[in-house]
Amino acid sequence: MGNQGMEEMIPLVNRLQDAFSSIGQSCNLDLPQIAVVGGQSAGKSSVLENFVGKDFLPRGSGIVTRRPLVLQLISSGTEHAEFLHCKGKKFTDFDEVRQEIEAETDRVTGANKGISPVPINLRVYSPHVLNLTLIDLPGITKVPVGDQPADIEHQIRDMIMQFICRESCLILAVTPANTDLANSDALKLAKDVDPQGLRTIGVITKLDLMDEGTDARDVLENKLLPLRRGYIGVVNRSQKDIEGKKDIKAALDAERKFFLTHPSYRHMANSMGTPHLQKVLNQQLTNHIRDTLPAFRSKLQTQLLALDKEAEEYRHFRPDDPSRKTKALLQMVQQFSVDFEKRIEGSGDQVDTVELSGGAKINRIFHERFPFELVKMECDDKEMRREISYAIKNIHGIRTGLFTPDMAFEAIVKKQIVKLKEPCIKCIDLVIQELINTVRQCSNKLDTFPRLREETERIVTTHIRDRESRAKDQVLLLIDIQLSYINTNHEDFIGFANAQQRSSQASNKSSAGNQVIRKGWLTINNISIIKGGAKEYWFVLTAESLSWFKDDEEKEKKYMLPLDNLKVRDVEKSFMSSKHIFSIFNTEQRNVYKDNRSLELACDTQEEVDSWKSSLLRAGVYPEKAAVESESSGPAENFSMDPQLERKVETIRNLVDSYMAIVNKCIRDLMPKSIMHLMINNVKDFINAELLAQLYSAGDQNALMDESPELAQRREEVLRTHHALKEALAIIGDISTTTITTPMPPPVDSSWLAQGGSRRSPPPSPTAPRRMSSGQRPAPGRGAPPPPSRPGPLGPLNNSADSPQVPSRPNRAPPSIPSRRPPPSPTRQAP
Repeated sequence: MGNQGMEEMIPLVNRLQDAFSSIGQSCNLDLPQIAVVGGQSAGKSSVLENFVGKDFLPRGSGIVTRRPLVLQLISSGTEHAEFLHCKGKKFTDFDEVRQEIEAETDRVTGANKGISPVPINLRVYSPHVLNLTLIDLPGITKVPVGDQPADIEHQIRDMIMQFICRESCLILAVTPANTDLANSDALKLAKDVDPQGLRTIGVITKLDLMDEGTDARDVLENKLLPLRRGYIGVVNRSQKDIEGKKDIKAALDAERKFFLTHPSYRHMANSMGTPHLQKVLNQQLTNHIRDTLPAFRSKLQTQLLALDKEAEEYRHFRPDDPSRKTKALLQMVQQFSVDFEKRIEGSGDQVDTVELSGGAKINRIFHERFPFELVKMECDDKEMRREISYAIKNIHGIRTGLFTPDMAFEAIVKKQIVKLKEPCIKCIDLVIQELINTVRQCSNKLDTFPRLREETERIVTTHIRDRESRAKDQVLLLIDIQLSYINTNHEDFIGFANAQQRSSQASNKSSAGNQVIRKGWLTINNISIIKGGAKEYWFVLTAESLSWFKDDEEKEKKYMLPLDNLKVRDVEKSFMSSKHIFSIFNTEQRNVYKDNRSLELACDTQEEVDSWKSSLLRAGVYPEKAAVESESSGPAENFSMDPQLERKVETIRNLVDSYMAIVNKCIRDLMPKSIMHLMINNVKDFINAELLAQLYSAGDQNALMDESPELAQRREEVLRTHHALKEALAIIGDISTTTITTPMPPPVDSSWLAQGGSRRSPPPSPTAPRRMSSGQRPAPGRGAPPPPSRPGPLGPLNNSADSPQVPSRPNRAPPSIPSRRPPPSPTRQAP
């Protein structure tokens, strides 16, 4: 005998889960747990067994359930049980399951009534169950026995609260009919965690064991001590029935007969008994499933709408259609061309907000990185003067020259111009690297056709490499053109007349003025830990000074550093630090900042470092040159010049600076133009005009447009998912129409639960009125229910004057009665 209501729900849930499995998703219905709470030997395990329809839990007198049993029901094709502590062992005989529960309980708690909060985890696989979790909890007890601890009541209470506190747990508050309901610990615990009574169902057991002439009719009719969901009476098998192996079906027939024949319960027999309890709990599961359906439906509809357009395209898709392949090829090449141009020229869509790329990075190479590389090639002042002096002396030879030789000027200028080749070639290499990166980024959209992507990258990259050699040749030609003729008649050239009167440094400074060159955040890295360690400040660089502030509001200035005699050097990155560092120092070995000979500044990226170095160059702070070898530096230190030679050196030095400024200005202007013309614009034109023709001439177009296995898999997956989503929505519609939701009963006055703990003496048992004979009358001062119309068998004994029960009762009605009775007169007393 199983749970018929549960078996009717299984096909619905299985269909829903199958629909979700077909689209690779889990249908997480999260069905509620069902826990039984009650006093010791109240019949909790029997109630739980009745719900499952299987006989497998230990039963007996005293405390039998001494550890929580977490029972997971799992829908499966076969029927067996597994314990978590016996992994791999399958139990097909449920008598063995009972024996294993008893043995595992004794193993942890001992055989002398001890308890433990460590749960026993049991899984029951069966085709007749839903995926549910049932919890059999130890009974509430007050007095410790055997090996039980002194605080047994608190331990069991905490153990029960662990499970019933969860919002997804239905609570069956089990109370025997032959005890006082108002003192039910199960109802009090349920009230603590579920004050609204939304998930608490009262279960009254042992109705067949009540004293003769008494009944629980008022309780079961939810009149005396009402609960929102009311009470359900059940009659479980007795211990004698269990030991005699009484069949569950026979026990249910006996229970049905009891309710139909009992005069107090026959009018509500249809709402009593184990089948009705199963029906109520199954309806709760149905309600839960129906409550989850709107969220599932919304989720599925959203996914279906997202796939509709794609599925419609794939439904009529023919992978081997030549016209489709030709059309796709044209679209892909056109899209590649548009994407490449947008990345180079800039556009409003698909803007990278993480780092510079494409045209923006090439712009930085042109206007920050290239000028920085040019300045690095400039000679150190002392080295320049030494070379000029040697050139003058070597030109004069054995004679003593009277005039400044212009051949020395030309020799030094040509040597400086030759040095420009290296930064120019490096600039082209950086631009080519960025162009190739841009091509790879644009070809990401060709992923669906691997052969096409590979061929496109090969053709465009080959063309870029071809243009590279031409661009380098052209740039070297520009340098050779500069070397071929030194134009001393240039309008910006100072000439010999002004060479002795002007200083290039002064002119640079005056032209720059005190304008702000750059602002930004930098970290000062070499502040000692004692003084607070590395800190971030807001730096402002002008043509004359470097200042830093506490923040970008520039109100609190921390320091201002003049730029005179400052230079920049690289600092090796520490393996402990993630930042990139450069240092500013004074060429005259003076302290730069407080007691520090250098100021170490840190940035997050190397690009930022290069950008700050370029800005410092504009302010006249040059990078440190590599150390000169000792052999060449020895003579320079001992080298001395007479005043006449010194004047000649200074004159040529000013002329070289003036002419190299003209050359640098020319190269800095022509390099970006040459690269744009010879490479970037040419590559764009090639992609627009020649790429498609090159692809056609590369080989078989059909093979070129073979789709990737991932795309074929994606197409099948989209169509399958689209179909499964439609099917799942249809199943949800079926469930919505084939099941109904039971509305929640209205709230009731359950304040008696809250007041129960503060009474000095318990209220009268709900069965007490049934103990009175027909000749007895209740005390007028008490709001007791009216006496029954039929005489009780114990009436004569109860009428006895020496009966102690009646006069010893307090003149107070249960809390639920005053709402149905007028208040008693204060002048009347019980006889």
